[in-house]
Amino acid sequence: MRGDLRRWSPCLLGGAVFAVCMIGTTLPTPLYGLYQEKFGFSELTVTVVYAVYAAGVIGMLLLAGNASDAVGRRPVLLAGLGFAAVSAVCFLAATGLDWLYAGRLLSGLSAGLFTGAATAYVIELAPHGGGSRATFVATAANMGGLGCGPLLAGLLAQYARWPLYLPFIVHLGMLACSAAALLWLPETVRDRQPLRTVRPQRPALPPSVRPVFAPAAIASFVGFALFGVFTSVSPAFLAESLDVHNHAVTGLVVALAFFASTAGQWAVGRVGVVLSLPVGCAALLAGLALLAGALAWDLLPLIILSALIGGGGQGLSFRGAMSAVADATTPDRRAAVISALFVVAYTGISIPVIGVGLLVSPIGLEGAGLVFIACMALLVTTAGIYLLRRPVPTPDASAA
Repeated sequence: MRGDLRRWSPCLLGGAVFAVCMIGTTLPTPLYGLYQEKFGFSELTVTVVYAVYAAGVIGMLLLAGNASDAVGRRPVLLAGLGFAAVSAVCFLAATGLDWLYAGRLLSGLSAGLFTGAATAYVIELAPHGGGSRATFVATAANMGGLGCGPLLAGLLAQYARWPLYLPFIVHLGMLACSAAALLWLPETVRDRQPLRTVRPQRPALPPSVRPVFAPAAIASFVGFALFGVFTSVSPAFLAESLDVHNHAVTGLVVALAFFASTAGQWAVGRVGVVLSLPVGCAALLAGLALLAGALAWDLLPLIILSALIGGGGQGLSFRGAMSAVADATTPDRRAAVISALFVVAYTGISIPVIGVGLLVSPIGLEGAGLVFIACMALLVTTAGIYLLRRPVPTPDASAA
């Protein structure tokens, strides 16, 4: 047992570094209400601030999503930690809306560097034959970190001093520890090339990945769109419609969706990669239906159930998508292909969220949420039917 832990320790440590970076991307979620009071901006502005993060992720994935395949994983991840640290400093220094835009953009650049490179790095740090378990470590670190962000910030904002400062001070300390861990971990890219060889990339896929990628991308888009609305709009809904002003509760509700995603990813090992995608789509549809009920009847229990069931569905579909794509990709293209999958996923975060923000003024928060739910329900139903009729072809269909 101790020997097994020793063999897995680099992989687990790499996953912890991944989680720390992702914590910073959702850290402001329960604090947006406080920023609205301080700087006086609208709900539309909240969604735009959130979408700026997604734009940063997508831009970095397109510009440097394949950088770690060339220059190595560690230099790219250290740069990502640097962007995360500067993002935290922007929030600490914030005296107006421009600082929030800058902080979110830098946070997006950090996540854009991390998503593909850290996923590939964690998989490559695993012992021989442990690729499937390592994929779970990587995706769980991603979603677990996203869940810990609002929970940490909510607890500190509610029960400690300096609610708009202490969360980012704590995160800076975590980033420093993560940088030290990265310097200790080995590099996994053997044939490294100079930085000048890295070129902006269009989303391009090797022929072996294309049959896998399309259905995987559909499921990822819908799951991330649901998370986008949860993280950008649900704090305002809890405060305005349910009179929930406790920052810790707000952070916990958002975190539950991400933690449920981690549980859904774990369940892929029992369900299998092929079934996890359509089953995940069905759970996403149920989560959307519960969210519609919560918006229509102002019920907190339905919000919590929506977070748990929808988050679980997102985890099933996301890990299934990641496993299928990783299995079909050669190591020298893995980070680039994973980055392309994240481009689709983060498009799901940004466009629907901005759409909800635009609709809030004419039809209200509940109405905007219901329109979003109807559109996503149609998309996820189409994706589920497609996946049932044309299952994802993967050489590792029965194990995950």
